[in-house]
Amino acid sequence: MADELPLFLTINGTTRVLSVAPERTLLDVLREDLRATGTRRGCDQGSCGACMVLVDGEPVFSCLSLAVTLRGREITTIEGVEAGGELHPVQRALVEHGAVQCGFCMSGIVLTAKALLDRNPHPTVEEIRHALGSNVCRCSGYVKVVEAIASLSKRPGEKASSEGRS
Repeated sequence: MADELPLFLTINGTTRVLSVAPERTLLDVLREDLRATGTRRGCDQGSCGACMVLVDGEPVFSCLSLAVTLRGREITTIEGVEAGGELHPVQRALVEHGAVQCGFCMSGIVLTAKALLDRNPHPTVEEIRHALGSNVCRCSGYVKVVEAIASLSKRPGEKASSEGRS
């Protein structure tokens, strides 16, 4: 292991000062050093989405990202999406639509959906499915997940429902 380097990371709006070996992934730093265990370790290959975080608002596999490369970037984990003890609208919609089963993949799905809705408040069902393409859920067929996200995607003049959109 190489010598550790001082590293300033901004995570969920708070700047943290850490000593990090250059080869350590963001996933390892989050889980082991900062105890942000909502970011899950899945495949360690960037193909399941369980480790997804937002970096400057965009979904990023934390298992493939070296922590030292993220200086000066804003990192958001699942712990940073609720506000004032209230669930984020994506989290609330997933619960209300019965889309949460074991929960292992949900932090990555929530962050991916949040990024999509921040970028495009009115995505189509196809755009939602495309955005979720990097998130693997072994418990669901994604129908309820897509319906939940679509329920947040009402267009002007539409009811907040996924009816006719799947």
